[in-house]
Amino acid sequence: MITEARRARLRDPAVSARAFRLAAALALVALFLVVVTGATVRLTGSGLGCENWPRCGETVLPAKDFNAYVEFGNRVVGFGVGLATLFAAWAAWRAGVRGRLFAAALGLPFLVLAQGILGGITVVYELHPLIVMGHFLLSLGAIALAILVLLGADGLVERRPLADVPRWLRLVGAALVPVALVLVVTGTLVTAAGPHSGGEGIQRFGNLEEAIEVHVGATAIFGIGFLVVMAALFRRRARAGRESAAAAALFLLLVLQMVVGEVQWRNQLPWWLVLIHVLLATAVWAAVVVLAVLLAQREPRAGHAPPLQRA
Repeated sequence: MITEARRARLRDPAVSARAFRLAAALALVALFLVVVTGATVRLTGSGLGCENWPRCGETVLPAKDFNAYVEFGNRVVGFGVGLATLFAAWAAWRAGVRGRLFAAALGLPFLVLAQGILGGITVVYELHPLIVMGHFLLSLGAIALAILVLLGADGLVERRPLADVPRWLRLVGAALVPVALVLVVTGTLVTAAGPHSGGEGIQRFGNLEEAIEVHVGATAIFGIGFLVVMAALFRRRARAGRESAAAAALFLLLVLQMVVGEVQWRNQLPWWLVLIHVLLATAVWAAVVVLAVLLAQREPRAGHAPPLQRA
């Protein structure tokens, strides 16, 4: 026999802060996965594997064709990402999260929805390079938002020491985010101008050599700013443990990214190496956002630390 207390728990299940953190982590992993499948679609020339949307040809399921399977697989993953982000938003609400953190969690499924709609528009306009670029940038925006949600959820579970860094370092760290965005955008321009434009007969966008020059210039600007941040954190490593670790991880990603970029150029841009380059670029973007958020966090003033509210 089910007691009244048991019925109440079934009607109003509680979600812990740890469960919310896990849901946020799953949403972030799912968003990375959709970047993998989306990049695979473009680099294998499968952008028009399904010539319409949301159907794939004359049927809902794809025909027995490699490009159709790749494109349809990306759509299936996108649907799963939508469910993962909805779950993260639900977990935030049920954990009693309110305010900016809940707004960020709630924004995730709406960004995924916008991405799906833009994906359909991309197919309708036969992979116009600017629309494809916008589709990728929406993915980066969703990843950045998911990182904010995950770090916020982690702060609810465990209070971690914050770095004691000067204001100028926080500002430089924040400035790395838009510079990193420019770096990624110029990288997408290189892809659009290269041999992997998304499908057979898809016109390339711009000149490859010129796009590479712009991308290298953006890399140099970002590199200078990042070296300043890393040197300052190294001097304060005893008081900025997490921030220093994030900077070190970002440095390793950048080195690996540059090695892969050089190797892919010397080998006529094989699609699988370009895919690794895209995934590393996404990881670099995520690491930049993490570093900037950690540097921006400050100890709250007395009486202003918001408690974890329960519904």
